[in-house]
Amino acid sequence: MFFATQSPALVQRTSLQPASRAFERFLVDAMQVNRQRANNVVQDETSYTLVFDVPGVVREQLVITVEDNVVRVQSKEGAPRHYASALELPTDIDVGSSEAKLEHGVLTVKLGKRVPVSKSTELPIS
Repeated sequence: MFFATQSPALVQRTSLQPASRAFERFLVDAMQVNRQRANNVVQDETSYTLVFDVPGVVREQLVITVEDNVVRVQSKEGAPRHYASALELPTDIDVGSSEAKLEHGVLTVKLGKRVPVSKSTELPIS
């Protein structure tokens, strides 16, 4: 019978590998603390309502952009805190019926859903 020994360094490296991956994930998550997600997303027949916690930032320091079905909320450069979030919604947004308000560090964004327009055309039969 033949037994092969393992070096202590190899045993230590393989036993710590799962722990080091967990620590690496922890560090990556900690570095992305500045990326805020909507705390609450509610939808009804006509709109989506998104709620963000943005303490320490005034309305002049925030920018909300809408492009088709993607909504981005960012703080401007020079703001005391950095916030950045992007959400892709299932339907396009009607900017004309959308609104946003900031009260006591809570940003509430109400986005109107764009009603799909039928592009079908009826052909007359001769």
